[in-house]
Amino acid sequence: MVRFDNISIDELSGVSEKIISLAGDQRIFAFYGKMGAGKTTLIKEMCKVLGVEDVVCSPTFAIVNEYIAEAEKIFHFDFYRLKNSREAFDIGYEDYFYSGNYCLIEWPEKISELLPQNYVQIQIEEDDTNGNRIIIFEII
Repeated sequence: MVRFDNISIDELSGVSEKIISLAGDQRIFAFYGKMGAGKTTLIKEMCKVLGVEDVVCSPTFAIVNEYIAEAEKIFHFDFYRLKNSREAFDIGYEDYFYSGNYCLIEWPEKISELLPQNYVQIQIEEDDTNGNRIIIFEII
């Protein structure tokens, strides 16, 4: 487990680089945190580091967005609106998760039983004293 304390918005790019480096060959990233904790903001920075030039935004209504980074696809999920894990089957989550491409997942607790055996867990918490973030990185 790696913990990044007192992270400001300006430091997210550097943290993103470290997270991607520490993850090695892992391609599935599950982002945990309360509404407004900064999940989408961190994902935007990770996408920049990975070479995405498209506008990165939360796929709240679409459930999944696809971005291109050089010759690689990146899938960004927001499962907040799912009523049950069956809806993940309906969008073909397996095709995405087992594609070998990056999958960046917001609200993974909605589909916890569907997560692969190995993935990167990222917990984001807001520091109440200054509004900065605490980011906890762990490979499961």
